[in-house]
Amino acid sequence: MDIVSALSSLVRVTETGSFSAVARERDVSKASVARQISFLEQHFGVRLLHRTTRKLSLTDDGQMLLGLARPVLDGVENMEAALGKQSASPVGLVRVGIMVAAGHFLAPRLPALLATRSGLKVELVVSDTFGDMIEDRLDLAMRVGEITDASVIARRIGVAARVVVAAPGYIERHGRPSNPAELANHSCIVHDVGSDSDVWKFAGPEGAQDVRVSGGILANDGSAVHLAARAGYGIAFLPLVQVVDDLRKGDLVRVLSDYPSPGLPFSLVYSSRRHLAPRTRVVMEFIVEEVRRMRATLSASSEETIL
Repeated sequence: MDIVSALSSLVRVTETGSFSAVARERDVSKASVARQISFLEQHFGVRLLHRTTRKLSLTDDGQMLLGLARPVLDGVENMEAALGKQSASPVGLVRVGIMVAAGHFLAPRLPALLATRSGLKVELVVSDTFGDMIEDRLDLAMRVGEITDASVIARRIGVAARVVVAAPGYIERHGRPSNPAELANHSCIVHDVGSDSDVWKFAGPEGAQDVRVSGGILANDGSAVHLAARAGYGIAFLPLVQVVDDLRKGDLVRVLSDYPSPGLPFSLVYSSRRHLAPRTRVVMEFIVEEVRRMRATLSASSEETIL
C-alpha cells in the first residue's frame, strides 16, 4: 500500500473528523479509508486513533505521527510541483550524443535555440564511437548507419553524404579535378580511421569507382582534416554536414560534384517514446528543423542536399 497516500488520509481524517468525509473527497469507499489507517497502525506497530460511535480522536502516537507526516507531505507536494513544472516546460539539461562532423553543424546553431528557451541547457557529448545510451546518460543521439538496437527509437531524418572539398586558393594553384582518377595528381588529406582510409568511393556515369589517394597529411580526427583543407593544403573527403557552412561562405568549394559518394542513413535516436521530457523533444525538433532548413538552402543553391 502507498504509505504517502495513507499518511495523507490520516491527516484528512483528523482534519475532518470523519472517515466518510474523506471517502467522499476521494471518491472511494469508507472501508478503503479505514484500511489505509489500519495499514499505518500495522506498519508502525501503534494505535493511532481512538474510535467511538460518535467521535474520532488521535492517540499520543497518532498525534506524534501526524506532526511528522505533515512536513513529509509538504515535501512530496513541493517535489510534485517542481517536477510537474519541469515536465510541462522545456527546462533542464539535455545530453546529446553527436558525431564530430555533426558537431560542426549543430554547435553554431544552438545559441539561437537557447536564446528563446530560458532554463534549457544542452550538453554535447562528442564522439564518433557509438556507446550505450543508458550507460552514457544520453537523452538524444545523432547516429549514422542502420539502427539495429531494438531498445531505442530511431527517427530517420535523411541520408548523410560525404563530399570532396578544397580551399579556393588550392584550386587556383593546382586546378580542379574533373573525375576521381585525377585525384592521383593532387595532394589529398586522409582521415585515417583504419585500413583503406585512403580509398575514396564514388558513384558516377561509369558506375562505382574506388580511388586510392595520397598526400602529406593524415589525421585520425576529422576536425584536423577539415582545418588542413581550409588552410589550402589539399583536397579532403568530408561529411557534408561538417563543411556545409564553409561551402556557403566560400571558405571551401565542392569538387567532383558529378561523382557523389554512397550515403548512409542519418537518424536521431532516443530511449523511449514514454515520458520523453519536453526539453528533449524541443531539442529534437530543433535539430530536425535545422536539417530541413539546410536542405532547402542547399537545394536552392543547386548543391546536393545535406541529408
